[in-house]
Amino acid sequence: MTHASFPSWPDSAAELIAVATHRRPADMVIKGGKWVNVHSREVLDGYDIAIVAGRIACVVPDASAQIGPETQVIEAGGRYMIPGLCDGHMHIESGMLTPAEFARAVIPHGTTSMFTDPHEIANVLGLEGVRMMHDEALMQPVNIFTQMPSCAPSAPGMETTGFEITAEDVAEAMTWPGIIGLGEMMNFPGVSNADPKMLAEIAATQRAGKIVGGHYASPDLGPAFAGYVAGGPADDHEGTCEADAVARVRQGMRAMLRLGSAWYDVESQITAITEKGLDPRSFILCTDDCHSGTLVNEGHMNRVVRHAIACGCDPLIALQMATINTATHFGLEREIGSLTPGRRADVILTSDLATLPIEVVIARGKVVAQNGTCLVDCPHYDWPVQARQTVHMGKTLTAGDFVIDAPRGANAVTANVIGVVENQAPTKALKFELPVTEGRVQATGEVAQIALVERHRATGHVTNAFVSGFGYEGPMAMASTVAHDSHHMIVVGTDADNMALAANRLGEVGGGIVIYRDGQELALVELPIAGLMSDSPAAEVAAKADAMMQAMRTCGCTLNNAYMQHSLLALVVIPELRISDLGLVDVRTFEFIPVIEPLA
Repeated sequence: MTHASFPSWPDSAAELIAVATHRRPADMVIKGGKWVNVHSREVLDGYDIAIVAGRIACVVPDASAQIGPETQVIEAGGRYMIPGLCDGHMHIESGMLTPAEFARAVIPHGTTSMFTDPHEIANVLGLEGVRMMHDEALMQPVNIFTQMPSCAPSAPGMETTGFEITAEDVAEAMTWPGIIGLGEMMNFPGVSNADPKMLAEIAATQRAGKIVGGHYASPDLGPAFAGYVAGGPADDHEGTCEADAVARVRQGMRAMLRLGSAWYDVESQITAITEKGLDPRSFILCTDDCHSGTLVNEGHMNRVVRHAIACGCDPLIALQMATINTATHFGLEREIGSLTPGRRADVILTSDLATLPIEVVIARGKVVAQNGTCLVDCPHYDWPVQARQTVHMGKTLTAGDFVIDAPRGANAVTANVIGVVENQAPTKALKFELPVTEGRVQATGEVAQIALVERHRATGHVTNAFVSGFGYEGPMAMASTVAHDSHHMIVVGTDADNMALAANRLGEVGGGIVIYRDGQELALVELPIAGLMSDSPAAEVAAKADAMMQAMRTCGCTLNNAYMQHSLLALVVIPELRISDLGLVDVRTFEFIPVIEPLA
């Protein structure tokens, strides 16, 4: 069943009325639960939910009259009945999974609606890749709404992608059945400066009556921010402090507070509600990026809601931020996000609102998960050969490709170094004094080398720089073809030979993540689809991801979810310092800067 074929409220109205007025039995009745009403922010004890044609017919104190011989009766037993959870902003590819396997992973956690921006695959395969993601999303037993990617490249002139998304592509996608809006508008300088291409994409979206996603990754809340808001983006998930959240909602945007695998931005912003007392209707919870290990071992939106509650948020408000607030933002308040008549019957049964154990999950009137087990099929798209052969390096790399030459006669140099910040997407622009040996700059101490290997056009080009904060020790290297957002290949290491081994290994397997130490492979996660995803079950991918994280720790890295930090080192739209195939980018000024400062 797809979104396109799922019966609409008007198509189902006669059946809904017949059940609500006792003229025909329901397909399903959930009896004796505590109704969590996210419209009125109440918990009402002793209610039943009658469901027909995958939608809620009525929520009443006693639905016994709607029970017939064929009605499926589910005893709530006094448990809370809450709406299925919505993720307001996310990237499926970050889970290392296809939409089908991502859905299979999160359904047991109570996620029944996702608003996903497939801009990762857009950078590799263009509009065709977006269509593949969109089509597989529509095949799933839960609601996966697709936002058309807006920025490939994310910052024109700062990077080279496999494909470029155009305003014409956006206009075409707005006609597809599963497109809910425009994905995060990452080129915030372009919007603030009225770039014609960015404004054309926004206009095509607004004229289609759809929502424009935001991404304002700058602390500047002056004229640049005002210009960005005036350009049309309706939400933003890049806030990291209370002032960010307050500024956005005061300007009529939705503040999306994210808790991903490595982004912990809920606690620092939710005080806008819990302490400043702002109206919570303009706040939404989301994940942004969660890898498979997090999904399998910790959860999805249930994890985010629990975290918000642990940060002092009222449980009912936290649930609103993961249900009705999200639905309302995307114009779907009459379709999802609450347990009220006419809406899709997406229901969770849980015995506690604070710890939120997900005991039964119902989607579109079908039991899809129980006690952590997915009970439904999640159909797979037939991914073509061109989607599985996307790593084009052009040559076999050697240690010589990872050399950084020093200025003639230098014994030491001052290097601009990318500084990783634990649990944060932004980096720091640092400077380190590094030694020179035989004319080559050496990464020593807490500084490692980073390289970006071009993999879309087989140029054989390697861009080299330095990074700090991972804590790696001994000869090692980690390579990944998940390299937001251009998705070339990022290699971080302490030894050029290991860096070459790691890069070449990913060329052999068609993409993924690999770690080498002392010339030996410690861990490998194969991601054959676009070099970003696996169509293997989430548990298998998560096991390999866990082994990869353990290998990072073995090499000396103790950062929380450091893989996510690694994967964002080329994201040239989040300050302060990033690497691209064109050089080292200072995102504060959107200018290239030298890796080695000129000698005085």
